[in-house]
Amino acid sequence: MRLLFALLTAIVGMTPAAAQWLDYRWPNIPRTADGAPDLTAPVPRGADGHPDLSGIWNGIPPLVRFDAATLQPWVAELVEQRQEQYYRTRPAYLCQPSGPESQRWGGWRRVLQTPTEIAILHDDLTYRVIHMDGRELEDQPLPSWSGYSVGHWDGDALIVESVGFNDKTWASRFGVSHTEALRVTERWERTDFGHMQVDVTFTDPGAFTKPWEFSVDMELRADTEMLETVCERSSDEWTGSLSDANQPVTVPPEVLERYVGVYTGIYGGRERTYEVTRSGSDLYATIVGIYSGQGLGAPGLDEGAPRPLVPRSETAFEGLGLGYWFDVDENGEATALIVVHVSGEYRYARQR
Repeated sequence: MRLLFALLTAIVGMTPAAAQWLDYRWPNIPRTADGAPDLTAPVPRGADGHPDLSGIWNGIPPLVRFDAATLQPWVAELVEQRQEQYYRTRPAYLCQPSGPESQRWGGWRRVLQTPTEIAILHDDLTYRVIHMDGRELEDQPLPSWSGYSVGHWDGDALIVESVGFNDKTWASRFGVSHTEALRVTERWERTDFGHMQVDVTFTDPGAFTKPWEFSVDMELRADTEMLETVCERSSDEWTGSLSDANQPVTVPPEVLERYVGVYTGIYGGRERTYEVTRSGSDLYATIVGIYSGQGLGAPGLDEGAPRPLVPRSETAFEGLGLGYWFDVDENGEATALIVVHVSGEYRYARQR
């Protein structure tokens, strides 16, 4: 059996690292007295008077709130199976388009707008088109990865309706499936020059017991450029399962106690804090300030839930698809927490 640390070490080398951003001064945009982009300037508008959403945008991927009661039983069962397999069949891990996956509403994208269509280009070279020429939403469009979208203006808000998604994609990176009857409704509203809010609703009675709703706050990334991030090797060779990994070594409670504390670092360009706690002979890591939902009865399913850390040695641990190890001083006290993700290693310095 290949342990998770070995798996992570292998795929760190095959997964694109965080993109490198260029410095390029955009012409003809509002600026403050010191020359920086004025993100609070008024919303730009096109010749038709509607807000112009064009630009390069970035936002924190949403953590969609859901629990077992929001899913049809067959979907909840799939979620548990996929968690057991470290989500290895997630389309993104297979080098396939992510489609409507909720995580997709965050991250980097370029918006190109004309009066009759809006194109959204992602950094993985996928795209979608929103038709703005007054056409009706088709009743039975050919199923595709990105679906079929039409839009219209409601005052200054762009309303988008999308159908026609194939059932190969996921609705959530936590293994939640949908049917080909999925309907996605979006409301895009640019609140000033540098900020935009996107409200999204997923409706699919065949998979969900009620609609899902979530919002994403986007920020304009002026004076830079978006580079491509392409998947070059899929998860076909991933082996092992969550059950296989839950065969821990024994670490004395007094050693675990030395790791209890708060650790802060940078993830995705933003500050992130982990709190490590102990309960008896068990150690847990929690991302501070991120919502923790019901988790479908599976510990750690939600990103903000306490993750049980399964020891592999006195300093190395695993927890639901991530590796964790502690840098310690000569007295065995932890000075930093290193979190191993498929995209690389992230260091969090101990604060207390």
